Amino acid sequence: MAKLKVKTGDTVRVIAGDHKGQEGKIQKVLIEKNKAIVEGVNMVSKHQKPSAASPQGGIVKMEAPIHISNLSLIDKSGATTRVGYRIEGDKKVRFSKKSNEIL
Repeated sequence: MAKLKVKTGDTVRVIAGDHKGQEGKIQKVLIEKNKAIVEGVNMVSKHQKPSAASPQGGIVKMEAPIHISNLSLIDKSGATTRVGYRIEGDKKVRFSKKSNEIL
């Protein structure tokens, strides 16, 4: 299993597929599937059966997972960037390969 360079809370931009250009915050990372759920991206309609929690049921809009390879991290300046790792002092930190600043 490969190490993923994005984590929950990162802001990402979709770089390929139907939702190319959309941006959002990562809500959850599915490590075993190499996918992430991004807020407001890849919305799908799910048919919800009536239950105690939602007695009405109906059709619910929700985010579906999107593959990590189709996402690119956005740094503080708003540009997409790749992620690198380096040791600063005694801590391992992530940094933007484009601007060389710590993420």
